[in-house]
Amino acid sequence: MLRRFGDYGSGAWKAPIRHGVGMRPRTRGGGREGGGQAPWALALLWLAVVADLPSAWGGSGFRQQQQQQQQQQRRQWPVPYRRFEFRPKPDPYCQAQYTFCPTGSPIPVMKDDDILEVFRLQAPVWEFKYGDLLGHLNIMHDAIGFRNTMTGKNYTMEWYELFQLGNCTFPHLRPEMNAPFWCNQGAACFFEGIDDFHWKQNGTLVLIATISGKIFNQMANWVKQDNETGIYYETWTVQASPQKESTTWFESYDCSKFVLRTYKKLAELGAKFKKIETNYTRIFLYSGEPTYVGNETSIFGPAGNKTLATAIKTFYYPFRPHLSAKEFLLSLVKIFDSVLIHRHFYLFYNFEYWFLPMKPPFIKITYEEIPLPNNTLISKTLGH
Repeated sequence: MLRRFGDYGSGAWKAPIRHGVGMRPRTRGGGREGGGQAPWALALLWLAVVADLPSAWGGSGFRQQQQQQQQQQRRQWPVPYRRFEFRPKPDPYCQAQYTFCPTGSPIPVMKDDDILEVFRLQAPVWEFKYGDLLGHLNIMHDAIGFRNTMTGKNYTMEWYELFQLGNCTFPHLRPEMNAPFWCNQGAACFFEGIDDFHWKQNGTLVLIATISGKIFNQMANWVKQDNETGIYYETWTVQASPQKESTTWFESYDCSKFVLRTYKKLAELGAKFKKIETNYTRIFLYSGEPTYVGNETSIFGPAGNKTLATAIKTFYYPFRPHLSAKEFLLSLVKIFDSVLIHRHFYLFYNFEYWFLPMKPPFIKITYEEIPLPNNTLISKTLGH
């Protein structure tokens, strides 16, 4: 029987949060995402709105780094998300305001001939704090529900941040350390029950497929492997432009991507999905071709690039936590200047740093349709 997902280092997520946005405690099976400190997540919304305004700003101011693009070896785009052989134990420094997966339980083994209904679950982020406010902006959290029609038991499965969104998006600049310090892990959470009211009130709870107990058990084994090897959260999708055929430089890795991977796996195992529209929230950064600038050792180590190290820490400094109202407003101005005026952004991906030469519309939050898997197409792809 599978252990509760997220059970990595007991007691690691119980102290007050050190940075960013929180997840609300799971109660009665609710998949509520949010937290007590959400300034930088709200700042991202502000930046996305401002970035939609007509742009007439000048160049990036990082010409030398952009010229390095011509010298770098041709890379694979998007950069493949790095997977690991096992999930490391979190550093004790990394604390979350809300305990990860507090009502989590082992995934039960179903009888092969059990019949389970599969539900699409979606609700506004931070609904417990802001109600349907972010739902009006189509900023949604995704999960999957299951109902065993033979036993009548319901289950919820989702994937989210161990240390909240802010920690996964921006680092800590600890004075005793040369390099930025990241508290970034995400994991799957499975628990018994579906909070019908939570998902129906401002979101979605809709039947999308029916599967056998055998398929469910096969999916559960796949989830364990996926969860152990895909360990960190990635907020951003980075593209060359908003056009559908534009180059994607980096893919996000978040709650919706877990749901989409699970749907795809269920289809590969034989699940047949209903034909309904399914939309998902995505946060985009837009840039020219990224430049790989190094990893922690090559940049911040004894023989590292001190100029680059200073530039990266200077970029992340405005995103630090625990700011006064005045400091927060001043930091917003600095972020505006860096991203929209000077057009630069440092992305941490696969434990490596990349320079993004930003370009209009810079940042955008979308709610776009990604269809449910086509079982026939997947079967042909697999050669069945």
